[in-house]
Amino acid sequence: MNDRERFLRTMNFKPVDRVPDYEFGYWAETIDRWHMEGLPQDQRTNRDIELYFGLEGWDCHESLPIRTGLWPTLPERILEQTARRKVVDDGMGGIYVSLSSSTPPRYLRYPLKNRDDWERLRPFFDPDTPGRFPLNWDEVSQGYKDRSYTLSVSVGSLYGWLRNWMGFENLSIAFYKDPDWVAEMMDTLTNLWLKVLDKALRSVQVDCSTWWEDMCYSKGPLISPRHFKEFMVPRYKKVTDLLRSRGVTINIVDCDGRITELVPLWLEAGINCMLPVEARHTDIYELRERFGRRVLLMGGVDKLALMKGPEAIDAELRRLTPLLEEGGYIPMVDHRVPPEVSLENYRYYLRQKRKWIGRQE
Repeated sequence: MNDRERFLRTMNFKPVDRVPDYEFGYWAETIDRWHMEGLPQDQRTNRDIELYFGLEGWDCHESLPIRTGLWPTLPERILEQTARRKVVDDGMGGIYVSLSSSTPPRYLRYPLKNRDDWERLRPFFDPDTPGRFPLNWDEVSQGYKDRSYTLSVSVGSLYGWLRNWMGFENLSIAFYKDPDWVAEMMDTLTNLWLKVLDKALRSVQVDCSTWWEDMCYSKGPLISPRHFKEFMVPRYKKVTDLLRSRGVTINIVDCDGRITELVPLWLEAGINCMLPVEARHTDIYELRERFGRRVLLMGGVDKLALMKGPEAIDAELRRLTPLLEEGGYIPMVDHRVPPEVSLENYRYYLRQKRKWIGRQE
């Protein structure tokens, strides 16, 4: 079987020779540590590392080269810089501090503070802006026919993007004080996706869609399920209905933290695959027991086991064996591999995982 066949059959609970050998990626500090432990210095990006270890994707898998977000992108400008930090003008009207690490940027001023800011940014979500598709789109789309690899289309984010542009507190206040404005912004994004995806999927049959939200923390979602159901489910559903009409039935959402309360609402909205299912926050077996084969799963391998070493790694793979055997599940480390994981432990994990999934070295 090729990668595409394995992915589609695994996600449809059909027999496979083995499940795909995917991983979720690595923090920059992890790669720095591994360089000191023997990783060749020329292996620097996530794609480099995937190829070095012979992985089959996920973090750097193939996605349609179309623009479904703010376009054209606005150039950033460095305002201050030292060895440890940068102060950056994000080009959208915001200013943030970036540290010399993989920590998220800390905004000093968010680009989206009020309706005037929104009106200034709204033209950047026009689906008809040139450049959303490659100039040679007809040639590019033809190149995807008869492929052997998994191809996705990246949709975007309803909550996560707004949170990034406004900040968690400001967005929370907007839900309370100006819900019509929040709805208007979400409608703008939804209409953008519908038009761009409608064009793209007339030319190419993709295998799945991907979404990014990151709207949960260790104890649960950042907004109430009631608000999620009111604001997000109907808009998601418009997009997943279009996707379904074009043969796309695997819709993957990347959300960290405890996602348990939102899973039934994502399923209602047509988003049916959860990634990366962080083991310390979400019980992966609870999801399968509650929702059965309606829910597909990717991730779930507790990163803390890789920190501890071989015995913990073996125990973690045994824990997940019933899920692997049932199907609808692709095991991966439950987020980017952190720098607390040694190169030796990661090599051991890959060797044991490959025996477990049946991949011959």
